[in-house]
Amino acid sequence: MNSSASSSSFPGSPSKFLGSAIGPKEVKKILVLFLVLAASCLLLYKTAYPLRQELHVNNLTSSRPLLDHASSSSPQTRSKSISFREVLENASTENRTVIITTLNQAWAEPNSLFDLFLESFRIGQGTQKLLRHVVVVCLDPKAFDRCSQLHPNCYYLETSGTDFSGEKRFATPDYLKMMWRRIELLTQVLEMGFNFIFTDADIMWLRDPFPRLYPDGDFQMACDRFFGDPYDSDNWVNGGFTYVKSNHRSIEFYKFWYKSRLSYPDLHDQDVFNKIKHEALVSEIGIQMRFFDTVYFGGFCQTSRDINLVCTMHANCCIGLEKKLHDLNLVLDDWRKYLSLSEQPKNTTWSVPMKCL
Repeated sequence: MNSSASSSSFPGSPSKFLGSAIGPKEVKKILVLFLVLAASCLLLYKTAYPLRQELHVNNLTSSRPLLDHASSSSPQTRSKSISFREVLENASTENRTVIITTLNQAWAEPNSLFDLFLESFRIGQGTQKLLRHVVVVCLDPKAFDRCSQLHPNCYYLETSGTDFSGEKRFATPDYLKMMWRRIELLTQVLEMGFNFIFTDADIMWLRDPFPRLYPDGDFQMACDRFFGDPYDSDNWVNGGFTYVKSNHRSIEFYKFWYKSRLSYPDLHDQDVFNKIKHEALVSEIGIQMRFFDTVYFGGFCQTSRDINLVCTMHANCCIGLEKKLHDLNLVLDDWRKYLSLSEQPKNTTWSVPMKCL
């Protein structure tokens, strides 16, 4: 190759070549030849080593492929590959609102509550689009593994010294720890500037609830029993479904709520809420509270009276995983039958509660 280049580009003997100046045309030919050779070498390299590619930081996201690629690593390693803030950013709406639920191994098993929860979004009216905004906070490694197989926005929340994997019966010590860990986490969500709907995973989403949220009100909560006045804090509240706007009032209230656990060590978050809601400090904070009508946000304590209006159905007033599973399957069966009707029914008759009586 060298002899060919010298004979065509640089005629004459070697002595003449060494003694003569290289003109612009010769320089241009050398550069062209160099670029052709370099391109040929690069092509041959990529052909020989097709899997060796650079990984750019901008390509790393929280999408399912990244989680699947890391499936052989531990949940601790995978959760550290993306921060909780990044998971929230990826899932949030344009106005920085996310839907958050928590999950442990007992509720994450195949054909358990998590499957029903996701199914309700798929068959609900206007709820399919909301799934992309759901963040599942997993309380143990196995729950995180199962969640990662089914949903893109999963985050493993490691809690040292406590095993949250099994079924936690209402008001047991581990149940109380789990509830207060939830309040602590939601406080952090507010501090990061995100509004949220928190939903228990034993709530079926049958319609888009956002149109039923109050335009005012920093803190909005569902009820076991609703007595007709959305401003009345003496409604029997249920913390399984809450909508909270991120502002200084909600942040201060959640901090006070979490701190109040020390004053009532044997009570869970909902009972402590009932203890503090009338305290002077809550009035000083100035948080605006609203409470949801069970017509729209029903449950087994007080079922929605109108299936044409219901948004969510909660397996509240029901202790035991098997009972919840049985009756929530009936809820979805009732909903599917409703969707198959050609006309809206005037009267609603739910098949539930049955085992949750």
